[in-house]
Amino acid sequence: MLVVAAVAAVPLFLLALQFVAARRGFEGPLQSLWSDYAGTPASVSVPWAGLALALIGLSWRRRFLTLGAAIALDAAYAIVRVLLGGPLTFGNGPVLALTGLALVAWFGWEGRDKSNALHAAALGALLILATKVGDVWLHITVLAGPRVLDRYVVLADHAFGEPSWLLGRVVAALGPQVYAVLHWVYIELPVAAMVVAVWQLRHVVRTGVWPQHYLVRTFLTVGLVGPIIYVLFPVVGPAFAFGPDGHGLQLGDYWPHAVPPLDHAPAALPFDTYTPRNCMPSMHTAWATSLFLHSRRDTDEARAPRWLRWAGAFWLVCTLTATLGFGYHYGSDLVAGFVLCLTVESALRAPARGWDRTRITLVGSGVALLAGLLLSYRYLAVWMSQHALPAGLIAVGLVAGYAWAFHATWFARTRTAEPARPAVPAAG
Repeated sequence: MLVVAAVAAVPLFLLALQFVAARRGFEGPLQSLWSDYAGTPASVSVPWAGLALALIGLSWRRRFLTLGAAIALDAAYAIVRVLLGGPLTFGNGPVLALTGLALVAWFGWEGRDKSNALHAAALGALLILATKVGDVWLHITVLAGPRVLDRYVVLADHAFGEPSWLLGRVVAALGPQVYAVLHWVYIELPVAAMVVAVWQLRHVVRTGVWPQHYLVRTFLTVGLVGPIIYVLFPVVGPAFAFGPDGHGLQLGDYWPHAVPPLDHAPAALPFDTYTPRNCMPSMHTAWATSLFLHSRRDTDEARAPRWLRWAGAFWLVCTLTATLGFGYHYGSDLVAGFVLCLTVESALRAPARGWDRTRITLVGSGVALLAGLLLSYRYLAVWMSQHALPAGLIAVGLVAGYAWAFHATWFARTRTAEPARPAVPAAG
C-alpha cells in the first residue's frame, strides 16, 4: 500500500508543480521532462546518471543492449537537432532507453529479473525527476522569499571566520585551471553519487537481495527535506548580496576582497525575482557529506576499497571549497548542511535496528541542533558578530560533539580481545 501510494503521489506532485510553474510563467517539471523526450534536454549528465543506476538491476547482456540503444538514440537525436539548427547536446537517448527498459520489464519479464529491473529503473527515474522538481523549487523559493536574510547570516558568519571571503581569494589566486576542476566537481555531484551507488548495489543481480540502506536513500531524502528550509530561511549568498552578481541590489562590492562592515541593526534585504534563495542549508555540503560517509563502508559495514575512500574525500573537499570559493555560500550554511546530513543519515541508517533509544536521541538532537543554529543565525546574529570567538567555539563545539556521537553510534567498532591460544610444546 505504501508503494502504491508513493507511486500515485509522484504524478500528482508533478502536476501540482507544473500548475504553479504555468501560472507563474516558468518551466515546470513536465515541460522539462518532455524536452528530455522530444526536445533539448536541460542536462547531459543527469539522464546518463539515471540510466547508469537503472543498469544496476540488469544482467550484463541486457546492460549492453540497453546501453547500445541509449547511445544510438542519443546520436540520432543529436544529429537531427543539429540539422534543424539546434545545439549539439545529448541526453534524450538515456531517458528513452530508461523508459523502454521499465516498460519491457513490466510487461515482458517475470520473477527476480522483473523486480530487479523495476527497482533499479525506479531509482534512475527518481534521480532524473528529483532534478526537475529541484529546478522548479528554486523558482518557488523566489516567490516565497522576496526579502532575504543575508544581513543576518553575514553577521553570524563572523563566528566562523568568514571562510567564503578567504576561499574566494584563494580560488581566484589559484587560476582558471583549479577553478575549472572545482566547477566540474561542483556540478557533477549526482554523477559521483551514481558511482558510489553503483558500487554499493553491484551484487543485487547475482544475489537478488537489495541492501537495506545505501546512498540513494540518503541523497533523495536530503533533497526532499533540505529545500523546505529554503522558504523558511531565504538567503542568496555572498557573491549576490555582497558581490558582483547582485544585479544592482547588492549591499556593496565586498566579496571576496573585503569583509563588509558590521551592521548592528540588520534587516531583511529586498532582492530580485530570479536569484534562487537556496543557501541555507548548503545542500551541496549535505550531499557531499553523505557521499563521503557512504564511500567509507560497504553496505555490509565492511571497509570500502581505498580508491573509493580517497574519491569520496576528494569530492567532499572540492565541493566544500567550491561552495565557499565561488561565493555561493557562507560558512554558516555549510555547518547547517553538515548537521542536516548527519540527522537524515541517523534516521535512515541500519533500518533493521529499529527506532531504539539511541536512534531517537541522535535524530532528535540533530533536529534540535539544526533548529538552534537557524534561530541563532536569525536572532543572535549581532551577538555572534560581537562575540565571535565564544560564539564560534560554542557552535563548532556542539556540532563536533554531535559528529562524535554520530560516529560512535554508526562507525565505531568495539574491539574484543581474542582469547590467548595455549602454547603448543615443541616436538622432540
